[in-house]
Amino acid sequence: MEVEIRHLGEVKFEAIARGHRVICDQPPDNGGLDSGMTPPEFLLVALGTCVGFYAAQYLKTRSLDAGELSIKVTAEKAAQPARLGSFRIEVTAPGVVDPRHRAGMERAMKACLIHNT
Repeated sequence: MEVEIRHLGEVKFEAIARGHRVICDQPPDNGGLDSGMTPPEFLLVALGTCVGFYAAQYLKTRSLDAGELSIKVTAEKAAQPARLGSFRIEVTAPGVVDPRHRAGMERAMKACLIHNT
């Protein structure tokens, strides 16, 4: 796995992986133009989409509806050293009402590479 990062000036960067490109920037109050997500936001995106992948796969293999699956990831800033902490992942799967499937989906989500990292 590999990504290439190019500095585009000021506090703006371009990340390239397998031909896909995303922009990383900072909000104006941190010297940026707000033309992309910040690095911590990308971390939350990586966690949420990875967990979502495993949840969707669980639902798909059991022929359950994943159409309204949604994931919200939040984290708090912590200090000394500066970092993100207190991660919270909220998964909404309206079609999953059986507690057995809810528990199975949660087990599947814990297999996420980013979550385990």
